[in-house]
Amino acid sequence: MLRVPAAFEPPGKPPRPRDRFALRFWSIRHAGGLARFYAAFERALVAAAPLAAKLGWTRLERPVAAVERTVKGALFDCRMCGQCVLSSTGMSCPMNCPKNLRNGPCGGVRGDGNCEVYPEMPCVWVKAWEGSRLMAEGDRIGDVQPPIDHRLKGRSSWLAVAQEKSGTGGAA
Repeated sequence: MLRVPAAFEPPGKPPRPRDRFALRFWSIRHAGGLARFYAAFERALVAAAPLAAKLGWTRLERPVAAVERTVKGALFDCRMCGQCVLSSTGMSCPMNCPKNLRNGPCGGVRGDGNCEVYPEMPCVWVKAWEGSRLMAEGDRIGDVQPPIDHRLKGRSSWLAVAQEKSGTGGAA
């Protein structure tokens, strides 16, 4: 079978076997608590933004992105799109969808809730719905997301949020 990786999928890396999704699924099952934690973390980021602006956003990009990649990679199998929407998608990263769909599932979700492209993988959007039901603002899953800006791939969405919400700088 010819396999073409999606834009945010590491080349040549097939999806994980079903039994290897444990931490990503843990994050979805605990989406409510993680959303509360992220809200507090976001407030801390915004509060620290004036200091970050003095240090320099550009200077902070690489180390912060490295930490973000490690943490979000482990918890959410994050693809570092630079435009994180986990708080709107039940802590299920939509960039794990082989079709990179950011606004809901394709029409090919299998009857068992698995992916049309990789039958052994649960559909990212089925899991997103499950996680969103555990979140206080779970109805945000219905918010339409803008298309991906591929120029931001690998950039820190944490810094972008801090800059945007604090008004202390341009785009990260």
